[in-house]
Amino acid sequence: MKRTLLSLALGTAVSLAGITAASAGTLDDVKAKGFIQCGVSQGLIGFSNPDDKNNWTGLDVDFCRAVAGAVFGDGEKVKFTPLSAKERFTALQSGEIDILSRNTTWTMGRDTSLGLVFAGVTYYDGQGFMVKKSLGVDSALKLDGASVCTQTGTTTELNLADYFRANNMKYEVVAFEKADEVIAAYDSGRCDVFTTDQSGLYAERLKLKNPDENVVLPEIISKEPLGPVVRQGDDAWFNVVKWTYFALLNAEEAGITAANAGDMMANSTDPGIRRLLGVEGDFGKNIGLENNWAANAIKAVGNYGEMFDRNVGPDTNLKISRGVNALWKDGGIQYAPPVR
Repeated sequence: MKRTLLSLALGTAVSLAGITAASAGTLDDVKAKGFIQCGVSQGLIGFSNPDDKNNWTGLDVDFCRAVAGAVFGDGEKVKFTPLSAKERFTALQSGEIDILSRNTTWTMGRDTSLGLVFAGVTYYDGQGFMVKKSLGVDSALKLDGASVCTQTGTTTELNLADYFRANNMKYEVVAFEKADEVIAAYDSGRCDVFTTDQSGLYAERLKLKNPDENVVLPEIISKEPLGPVVRQGDDAWFNVVKWTYFALLNAEEAGITAANAGDMMANSTDPGIRRLLGVEGDFGKNIGLENNWAANAIKAVGNYGEMFDRNVGPDTNLKISRGVNALWKDGGIQYAPPVR
């Protein structure tokens, strides 16, 4: 019995030591190298897209800049690794990147079997279909026998199979690894239909030779909660990424912007705002950062609403309304726990 108890005690100590080491890992590594390595798409307008000088913009890009702001006080201390859908999880598992911020759907399988964990939902989406207007189709239920272009290694393929099976329709898959290959095949007429997340359809339509000759059908066939991903067992880094996301939502709710965050720190008497911006409490120290971590994240990219409007909102080429991505108080489902 004594030997068993000793073995259990030693095993527990080893396990705890392992957890402690894992918890310290990525945050310490990021601080040591001086930047965050962020995995993004290979080019999706509004979410993560490079210009001809390799300057990256988009909602997913801005989120990584926000994390860099929280960690370093400088949103520019981030480097971007473009990844295909097939490559993205391996890159994170292997440590090639520190965070995956690449229009990636949160599913049970990914959350439990890949050694990864999702830190939140930065964009609530759903899968849709795009067709050429000349096809004369106004509903996905009229796509029986269609050839469908899609990307390999995504939930899109599985949703497609489920939808056509449930509606007793036949289809032919035309699949590619890279997103640009998919849209090029659709544009050249190799398939009748292009399917991906609806936000992606609006983004990819801008790349077509004649965007206005294509229409996104009304059906949404799935739930696609998209958000940043980190490795499991690294709680310190998970907390930084998760609470950066929550800070951006709380900032919008409180009316804190990139432009007024400094004034709010100096002049606000609201206890919630003072805690969020680090004027009161030691909440930054609790996650291994300076107490003004949230203020620095907000100064880097603005609040969640500013990020959304700048990258995908009604005044951009994508012209996407907030919809379910509005704050809870405005009829949406974006909601964050408080800093207290």
